[in-house]
Amino acid sequence: MTDVMTPEQRSRNMAAIKWKDTKPEMIVRKYLFSRGLRFRVQVRKLPGNPDIVLPKYKTVIFVNGCFWHGHEGCKYFRLPKSNVEFWKEKIERNIERDRESMLALFDLGWKVIRVWECELRNKANREETLNKIYDSITSPDGCDYSLEETDIPMAAEPETGYSR
Repeated sequence: MTDVMTPEQRSRNMAAIKWKDTKPEMIVRKYLFSRGLRFRVQVRKLPGNPDIVLPKYKTVIFVNGCFWHGHEGCKYFRLPKSNVEFWKEKIERNIERDRESMLALFDLGWKVIRVWECELRNKANREETLNKIYDSITSPDGCDYSLEETDIPMAAEPETGYSR
């Protein structure tokens, strides 16, 4: 199957995708602020430029888009049908860069939480995910989430669409 867009249209679409202040990131930030947590955003001095940094809790949060960060097994992640080799290499580089950044943060003593875009799409599951993030940040026991293939903390993963 071929792409329904011309290469120029596809390029324009991909270039317009935001890398910061995304809807999932804003959902997490608004929730944490409403719970009284204060944080910094896009801290460039830390490895991986984390989306949310809570210095008081020595915790960082990455809010990852399922496509751009290669969320394995997620219905929102699939490689485009055109220029497949380019996209495969790009996503693999993103995954490796994520892994390196998170390991560097662990070495610096930071707690790392990774939240996937799909975890915040459904309002019913969103509240549960946000509560788990909050509990993980404020819990003295550390993070309760793990991702089998990388041993990197994350929250639960519902697979439904955004709702208002």
